[in-house]
Amino acid sequence: MKYSAILLFIFAQAAFAFPKAPIDDLNFRPERSDSRTQYDFEGIVKLSNCSGSLIQFEGQSDNAKAIVLTNGHCVKKSFFGGFLAPGEVWINKNRRRAMKVFKDENTLYNINATKIIYATMTNTDMALYELNETYAQIKNRTGINPLTLSSTRSYESVPINIVSGYWEKGYSCGIDKFVYIVKEADWTFRDSIRYTDGCDTIGGTSGSPIIEAGTRTVIGVNNSANESGRKCTMNNPCEVNEDGSIFFQKGLKYGQQTFNVYSCLDTNMNLNMKKTGCTLPQ
Repeated sequence: MKYSAILLFIFAQAAFAFPKAPIDDLNFRPERSDSRTQYDFEGIVKLSNCSGSLIQFEGQSDNAKAIVLTNGHCVKKSFFGGFLAPGEVWINKNRRRAMKVFKDENTLYNINATKIIYATMTNTDMALYELNETYAQIKNRTGINPLTLSSTRSYESVPINIVSGYWEKGYSCGIDKFVYIVKEADWTFRDSIRYTDGCDTIGGTSGSPIIEAGTRTVIGVNNSANESGRKCTMNNPCEVNEDGSIFFQKGLKYGQQTFNVYSCLDTNMNLNMKKTGCTLPQ
């Protein structure tokens, strides 16, 4: 195979993606939407290809290095892109990445990650980036407070907001149900959140926080949607029930719960994968 053909193949593989942003550019600014003023943007994060949120663990010191939550599939595996493979987990991997964080719907500040504390697309679709500043330093420089990551599992019918830093807009709906397994191509996600109507998320909203409405509490992270009504394929996740039966429907949207991060935190709020009871994939 010629070198040019190899490059074409690599780029084609990298482009075959979960719902993707139209432009991979941190400075991308969409057309203004009046709906953005209905949502609290403080702590919402813009990535070049996705969305995210500045989160703080319950009881975590303001002097700790700040953390950004997004999807595992928003992490670029290499220069050419690509996804983490099923069963692959990154822990404390040095990886620099520029981001922007909102103070309000109109004001953004630069922030910089130096490490991926945790990233996987196995059982969940989550990445935690560590920044080069503490929460206190960010607050002193920008006036921005983080959102709080909830340590408790949510429940059905809870009203939620999904706020996208990439698209600079928000969505409102509720938790429709928790799905035993969501399968998308080679990846499986467990105990996933399915949304009610109203959260019409699109490519670029990946990694957006799922926020309990009326609070600044993050209960999950937005990650996928069935785009064309196909069964269990890329961009067309299906639901696998405990009896093995499969259900799929065009337009259904999903997110992943994040409370189980706490099962792997030590008393200093650091990730310890050897902790007894740690349930995150490793």
